[in-house]
Amino acid sequence: MKRLTFFFPILTIVLLLSAVGCLSGLSEAELAYNDGVVSSNQGLYAEAISDYDKALQLDPDYAVAYNNRGQAYYYLGEYQRAIEDFNNAILLDTDYALAYSNRGWAYGNLGQYQRAIEDFDKAIQLDPEDAFAYYNRGTAYYYLGQDAKAEADKAKACALDSQHC
Repeated sequence: MKRLTFFFPILTIVLLLSAVGCLSGLSEAELAYNDGVVSSNQGLYAEAISDYDKALQLDPDYAVAYNNRGQAYYYLGEYQRAIEDFNNAILLDTDYALAYSNRGWAYGNLGQYQRAIEDFDKAIQLDPEDAFAYYNRGTAYYYLGQDAKAEADKAKACALDSQHC
């Protein structure tokens, strides 16, 4: 009888959690995506990629999942794979400023500074308040020896967000 007494509360909790998950209105793709975000926030990028893979398998038009999987690849140093995912995110949402900014970031790490600047230009056009894009465009200008442009972008980034000072 003690086992049954223990079993029913556990069963109730499992059923309640299942019902809450169903009532949340999230699709399986969104749930897998959320798992990817949690894994990524914990620095478990390979696990995050697996979660994003699942989300994309369930919803191949999930631009944000492509972007976040690209970020995970970026953090693993797989810049070309990251760029492929950012490309996919941009194909699905041509106004996705963060995907342009992230792709610029990856190009910069490959030493392709002019391509990086083009992506940061687009990100800034779409989101003029993106301090990250200004800061990183400034870095790309610095590596190209365009110090005046680099300084102007770094100053703009600092004005938008003091973390970039």
